[in-house]
Amino acid sequence: MSSWLGGLGSGLGQSLGQVGGSLASLTGQISNFTKDMLMEGTEDVPADLPNSGREENEATHSVLRSENERLKKLYTDLEEKHEASELQIKQQSSSYRSQLQQKEEEINHLKARQIALQDELLRLQSTTQPVHPESGRVPAATASPPFSYSVSHHVSAFHEDDMDFGDVISSQREINRLSNEVSRLESELGHWRHIAEVRGTQSSDQTEICKLQNIIKELKQNRSQEIDDHQHEMSVLQNAHQQKLTEISRRHREELRDYEERIEELENLLQQEHDRAVWKREQEQLEVEKRQMTEQCERLKLECSKLQPLALGQRDVVTEEERTLPQSSSVAEVLRLQQALTDAENEIMRLSSLNQDNSLAEDNQKLQMCVQILEKEKSLLSQEKEELQISLSKLSNEYEVIKSTATRDIDLLSQVRDLKLNLEVKEQELNQSIHENEILTAELEELDKQNQEATKHVILIKDQLSKQQSEGDSTIKKLKEDLNDEKQRSHHLEDDKMNIIKELDLQKEKLTHSEQALSDLQLTKQKLEDKVEDLVDQLNKSEKNNFSIQKENQELREHIRQNEEELSTVRSELIRSQTQDSNSQLKDDLLQEREAEVRNLKQSLSEIEQLNEHLKQVAFDLRTENEKLVVACEDVRNQLEESIAGNNQVSLEKTAMLETLRWEKEQLETELCGAEKRLLEEANKYKQTIEELSSARSLSTSALQLEHEHLIQLSQEKDSEISGLKKSIEQMATDHQQMKETLSSSLEEQKRLTQLINEKEICIVKLKEKSSELQEELDKCAEALRKNETLRQTIEEKDRSLGSMKEENNHLQEELERLREQQSRAVPVPEPRTLDSTTELESELSRLHIIKDHLEEEIKHHQKMIEDQNQNKMQLLQSLQEQKKEMDEFRYQHEQMNITHSQLFLEKDEEIKNLQKTIEQIKAQLHEERRDIPTENSDIFQETKVQSLSIENESEKHDLSKAETERLVKGIKERELEIKLLNEKNISLTKQIDQLSKDEVGKLTQIIQQKDLEIQALHARISSASCSQDVVYLQQQLHAYAMEREKVMVVLSEKTRENSQLKTEYHKMIDIISAKEAALIKLQDENKKMSTRFESSGQDMFKETIQNLSRIIREKDIEIDALSQKCQTLLTVLQTSGTGSEVGGVNSNQFEELLQERDKLKQQVKKMEEWKQQVMTTVQNMQHESAQLQEELHQLQAQVLVDSDNNSKLQVDYTGLIQSYEQNETKLKNFGQELAQVQHSIGQLCNTKDLLLGKLDIMSPQLSCGSSLTTQSGEPLKTSQSTGPCESSQLLQQEVDDLRRSLQEKDAMIKTLQENNHRLSESIAASSEAGRREHEQTDSEMKQLKEKQEALQNLLKEKDLLIKAKSDQLHSSNENFTNKVNENELLRQAVTNLKERILILEMDISKLKGENEKIVETSRGKETEYQALQETNMKFSMMLREKEFECHSMREKALAFEQLLKEKEQGKAGELNQLLNAVKSMQEKTVTFQQERDQVMLALKQKQMENSTLQNEVQHLRDKESRLNQELQRLRDHLLESEDSHTREALAAEDREAKLRKKVTVLEEKLVSSSNAMENASHQASVQVESLQEQLNMVSKQRDETALQLSVSQEQVKQYALSLANLQMVLEHFQQEEKAMYSAELEKQNQLLTEWKKKAENLEGKVLSLQERLDEANAALDSASRLTEQLDLKEEQIEELKKQNALHEEMLDDAQKKLMNLVSSTEGKVDKVLMRNLFIGHFHIPKNQRHEVLRLMGSILGVKREEMDQLFAEDQGGVTRWMTGWLGGGSKSVPNTPLRPNQQSVFNSSFSELFVKFLETESHPSAPPPKLSVHDLKPLDSPGRRKVDASIPGSSKDTAEPRAGRRTDLSPFLAPRSAAVPLMNPAGHGPGGPGHLLLKPISDVLPTFTPLPVSPDNSAGLVLKDLLKQ
Repeated sequence: MSSWLGGLGSGLGQSLGQVGGSLASLTGQISNFTKDMLMEGTEDVPADLPNSGREENEATHSVLRSENERLKKLYTDLEEKHEASELQIKQQSSSYRSQLQQKEEEINHLKARQIALQDELLRLQSTTQPVHPESGRVPAATASPPFSYSVSHHVSAFHEDDMDFGDVISSQREINRLSNEVSRLESELGHWRHIAEVRGTQSSDQTEICKLQNIIKELKQNRSQEIDDHQHEMSVLQNAHQQKLTEISRRHREELRDYEERIEELENLLQQEHDRAVWKREQEQLEVEKRQMTEQCERLKLECSKLQPLALGQRDVVTEEERTLPQSSSVAEVLRLQQALTDAENEIMRLSSLNQDNSLAEDNQKLQMCVQILEKEKSLLSQEKEELQISLSKLSNEYEVIKSTATRDIDLLSQVRDLKLNLEVKEQELNQSIHENEILTAELEELDKQNQEATKHVILIKDQLSKQQSEGDSTIKKLKEDLNDEKQRSHHLEDDKMNIIKELDLQKEKLTHSEQALSDLQLTKQKLEDKVEDLVDQLNKSEKNNFSIQKENQELREHIRQNEEELSTVRSELIRSQTQDSNSQLKDDLLQEREAEVRNLKQSLSEIEQLNEHLKQVAFDLRTENEKLVVACEDVRNQLEESIAGNNQVSLEKTAMLETLRWEKEQLETELCGAEKRLLEEANKYKQTIEELSSARSLSTSALQLEHEHLIQLSQEKDSEISGLKKSIEQMATDHQQMKETLSSSLEEQKRLTQLINEKEICIVKLKEKSSELQEELDKCAEALRKNETLRQTIEEKDRSLGSMKEENNHLQEELERLREQQSRAVPVPEPRTLDSTTELESELSRLHIIKDHLEEEIKHHQKMIEDQNQNKMQLLQSLQEQKKEMDEFRYQHEQMNITHSQLFLEKDEEIKNLQKTIEQIKAQLHEERRDIPTENSDIFQETKVQSLSIENESEKHDLSKAETERLVKGIKERELEIKLLNEKNISLTKQIDQLSKDEVGKLTQIIQQKDLEIQALHARISSASCSQDVVYLQQQLHAYAMEREKVMVVLSEKTRENSQLKTEYHKMIDIISAKEAALIKLQDENKKMSTRFESSGQDMFKETIQNLSRIIREKDIEIDALSQKCQTLLTVLQTSGTGSEVGGVNSNQFEELLQERDKLKQQVKKMEEWKQQVMTTVQNMQHESAQLQEELHQLQAQVLVDSDNNSKLQVDYTGLIQSYEQNETKLKNFGQELAQVQHSIGQLCNTKDLLLGKLDIMSPQLSCGSSLTTQSGEPLKTSQSTGPCESSQLLQQEVDDLRRSLQEKDAMIKTLQENNHRLSESIAASSEAGRREHEQTDSEMKQLKEKQEALQNLLKEKDLLIKAKSDQLHSSNENFTNKVNENELLRQAVTNLKERILILEMDISKLKGENEKIVETSRGKETEYQALQETNMKFSMMLREKEFECHSMREKALAFEQLLKEKEQGKAGELNQLLNAVKSMQEKTVTFQQERDQVMLALKQKQMENSTLQNEVQHLRDKESRLNQELQRLRDHLLESEDSHTREALAAEDREAKLRKKVTVLEEKLVSSSNAMENASHQASVQVESLQEQLNMVSKQRDETALQLSVSQEQVKQYALSLANLQMVLEHFQQEEKAMYSAELEKQNQLLTEWKKKAENLEGKVLSLQERLDEANAALDSASRLTEQLDLKEEQIEELKKQNALHEEMLDDAQKKLMNLVSSTEGKVDKVLMRNLFIGHFHIPKNQRHEVLRLMGSILGVKREEMDQLFAEDQGGVTRWMTGWLGGGSKSVPNTPLRPNQQSVFNSSFSELFVKFLETESHPSAPPPKLSVHDLKPLDSPGRRKVDASIPGSSKDTAEPRAGRRTDLSPFLAPRSAAVPLMNPAGHGPGGPGHLLLKPISDVLPTFTPLPVSPDNSAGLVLKDLLKQ
């Protein structure tokens, strides 16, 4: 057992050592996993996140912010605590310094006494006792080694009061070193003291003398060293002092400069401002200076008063010098005062010259007076000062003179003494004796003083302790108060907790109520479902009834047919019976029977009608019930929504309460931490007090022991209070845990409720579906009922006809019977009648058959109709789809049409330009001809010339008009041709254009015809009238024209005014338009900025359209300007037209021109109107399209929202799956722990087995010897021995053999169990069955053994029970493990499936988003087009209205001119009225046009506002998207950084933990050593004090004896006085020198003691500071332990798993041998199948590509690329060389190298595919992959680890790169397993020497698998293809 426990301990130590590495590996794996997950997220997740993800990110952001703020608060608190601790340390250091100084003083006193006593002892021993023979034995090693340290830092530190915390830290190392030296010296001291105590009785005083001499030598050496150190320190201090002086002098200079600058500034201010404030300031400064001067004077007076008594005695000597000196000093003082007065006067003059203002003169004078007074006072003070300085100098001179005289006197006195020495020898001897007595008395007095000081010190310490006790009591009271407050707070918290629990109970009650309501709803739902089922049954029954009714209807129809047939027969019989009046009674009977039948039929009909009504009622009831069900479903849904809302409120309240509780918990924790810190500080203080008490106890033991005990009791009470506080803290922690548990349980209940609600929602959805199905069934039933009603109507009609037919049938039957009877009577006469009746009946039957056929055909026709309708429905659906497609095509065509429209407009505009050019050419020709006309017509009054000219003019005009008309017709024809060409492209547009062109042509032809008529009329007039009449007529016309011209001029002047007004209005409109254009330009700039974000194609289109429209507007402006110019020219022409005969011709030409221009204007106006209509239609179309696009946008936004919701749901599901996966991983870890425990138990069983075997081996030799077995077997063995030694020995040997057999069987069983443990995945069931069988065998064997022997039975029973328990545990753990593995595999499959689904969904989402983006882009393009078109439309509408207005004005002017001309020709009046009417109509039109313009402007503004809002929305959405993307990126980066920082912090925290633990151990050891040293020192000091007191008594006795001896010796010396005088003088000199030496040494020793005391105090202070640091470190460790509680659990698990390593060594030997055999068998082999396939593939591949196969084979066999190239180069004997190389290389172990990137070879597709297939088949392993434990995974920083590429999965990558230092190029796909992972080092001399790899850590040999989430696309085939590509 002890060996087993030792192994356990060593395993524990190893596991504890490996905790850090395992932790680091865990953190590394976690960070890797999170990084990979994040990388997957970055690869898969598209750019724009859904709203849910953004909300989650915001939530995490807020949480992180809150945590950051909390950490900031903690940081500030810690900084404050740090500052407070520094202040405390400073205070404590100052107190320690004072204590050290006191102790050093005490040590100095003691050492001085010791040295004096030692000197006396040495003297006495030298005089009295002879040399001891044992003095030579004293070893040289008694001298303690010299001190090898420096005290410069401490001295400098103590000289400076303000010692920093950094100085304490820097002196820590020296403290440690000094403490070590102190402990060493103390140990040596104790050693020598022990030796002294041992040899004290034997050794004499000579040994002590030798020791003391050695000590004196050491002290001398130490003194010399310390003197050097002190000199060094002094030099350092001097340097520091010089530096400080230089700094102070520099500061003083800077301050002087500042003061000078201030003085200059004040002077400047005086020059600038001349204010009183400056004078006041100067006055204040002067007063301050005055005060300073008075203070200096007082100081000087004090110094004089001090120096005067020194100079009083020596004044007589220096009286003459005094007389001479004051005169010179007074002269100097007078000169100085004169200079000061002159300076003051100069300053006053300067200031007075500055102050020249009259207003401030009085103030200045006053201030000057004040200044003068102050300066006088200053001068007086300076005089006093100088006098005092002079007196000081006098006194100093006197002092020097006195000193010089004193030195002279001393020299004279020394000479006198030398002369008188011989005389005063005896007196000196007496003085010596007296002096010695005085020294002894002084020493006694000093001892008394020291005792008094010690008592005082003890009293002070007592006072301090009492004060500290009172302070401690006060602090305890405070702490108790704090505890009470905390208890009260805890009570409040408990009350709050109770309230929360009550609220939780209330919520639980609410939840129970809601559950009851849900159960009620479920019951109602079940009832409703039952009702629905009943209704369904009823429906089924009704359908069955319908079927039965239909069948009955069919039967009734058949009956009707039969009845009709019978009726036909009856009718024929009736016709016959009408002829015959006989047998009337029979007919009556028949009629009665028929009536009865009719009644029956009516009853049946009524019953059928009742059934129909019943069915209607049932259908109505079903409908009502269905409506009720729908209402109930809606109520249930509302209730569920309310319950969900309530639950959400409850959860929100719970979260709020949780947050408040957490906050309060954090506050309590902080307060508790503060209380703990306070307690720790107080405990430290109490420890200090205890230590001080222990040090003081050595001085006064009896009094201090009681106080010490009292303080110990107090400290125990404090400890008990501290323990009580800790218990209360623990209770608080337990309460907090209970709170956590209750909250977690409430959260679980809430989750359950949410699950229930989800189930209810699913049920509601199912009910909805069922209700919809029932509604569909109801609709079907309603349709069936309608059909039934129609059928009933038909049945009623048929029944009616049936009744009549039946009656007829009966009649006919009766007649038939009669006829048969008549036939039977054989009457020959009526045969033809019967034949006729039969033929009629047959004809009627045939008719009925035809009717039946018709009915059947109708039924078929109806069925066909129904089928046709169904087909029509399908066709309609298809046609709808086709129409949708056609609509899309039409849209596309419409866009193309718009493009063609724009092209047409451009072409037409070009044509219009061409026409305008032709018109301008014609006008130019006309003007030239007009210029030619007046030159020719010089004599207008001649008749012939007039005629000829008129004829010529008319002919020319006619020709010109014809030419113009021909040109116009040609242009029109060309246009028509172009329009026809365009018509072929677009039919709809061509029709409109054709109509427009035809209208234009018709109008033009009408105008031309009118002109022709006018020309013909003029021709007729000219031809008909004679010349004279014409002349007279012309003269009359001239007069009339002159009159009319005057009237026209008046009208024209009015028109010009109107025109000017219109022009002003036009200019105003142009200004408005220019402003609008500027606004439009701004909008266009904005649009350009917006359009830069869209595609370039839209930009080009919009630019082209805008440019074209701007061109059109410019051209229209040019045309309008041209028309206005024409109007002006017309006016000028009318004005310039002179009197005479030439007016006629000119007027006619002008009229024709005006008419032509009017026609052209009309045509242009019509074109403009048509163009405007077209633009309006296009704009309307664009508006419709924009509305549609907006609707589509809304739909797409809704779809995007739905997609985002789905995505958020999927993310939630994914997180849930990840959590479940992590839970399963934790379960797997737990199972691994259980396995480890089982293996541990197996190891225990093996140990017990070994013990049993050892016992049995011990038993067998004892039995053979025949010795007693009482110790091993007990009482039953004794009885067996008593029966007989031989029999008992034989029986025992048999039993021992049986037991050995059973133990061997058990060994076999344990081995099988171990194998089962290793092969869990392969043979779980077989191992369990074998284990059971073996257990049964062992049980039976144990029963047999029980009967044989009882003692061994007890032992074996215990072992069997252990084995049973462990085997059961093994089986259960195996089964659990298999179950968990299966569950894990299922979960992994589910995770992979979900990942695939997520990928599919993400692909779909990405596709939808792409489509959405395309649609959004198209919609944006459409919107921009629409906006551009709207803007252009508004521009054009404004421009068109203005142009129309101008055109209307021009038209009206032209009409007015035409009317004027016509009236002139016809000689009519009333022109003015017409003009006025025209003007009025123009004004009305202008008003209407202005109204229309205002309306259009308003509409435009509205449209612009709408467009701006839409643009803003689009911009806002884009900004949102960009922000969300940025936030996503930032959060991802932040997550990665936070995880990296977490991992780094975790690693750093582990390192810090390790370092701190080491430091803590070191400090604890130092503390223990220092405390022991202090105790030893105190004890030794007490012993020293006692020994010194004893020595004092001895010395006093010796002194008395020596005094007696001295008196005797003095009597003898008096006799030999003269002879020994010289010798005594020499001796005295020698003694004086020795005394000086001893005093110097004493001083040195005192200094050393003070330094030691200081060092001890420093050490104590540092120990205390270290204790405080320890406490702080403990607090930090507590906080770190809180933070790392979760990690500790995992570490414990890992430690438990690591305990297996020591136990597995014996189990692994067999496996090692087997694996070695496997390695030896498989080492250096190549896979035959692979090489065979490659060899066969080499011959199947064409010859061009065989080199590549050979290269591949060479790479597998390890042949280098260069060698392969050489082989290929030497193609002659290539095959033989290849074969020989192959065979030659067989002896060596071929390393299977994978294909490297530098071995790139292009394979054929066929061979590469075959090779990939082969590798895929070979790469799937038959055995499962090696399962590695968690602690074998290396951390991130390990050198063996490598980052895994994204393309290659983790398994292949890791196997491809082994971790140990060996870099064997092994391919995991090609090489066998033994080659891939050899278990033994092949050389046997690796880094760790020869050994088994399974005994080494697994991470050095096997690949460590990181849990990488592999994407489903990266299959093995792809990986292999990638490998081949490389």
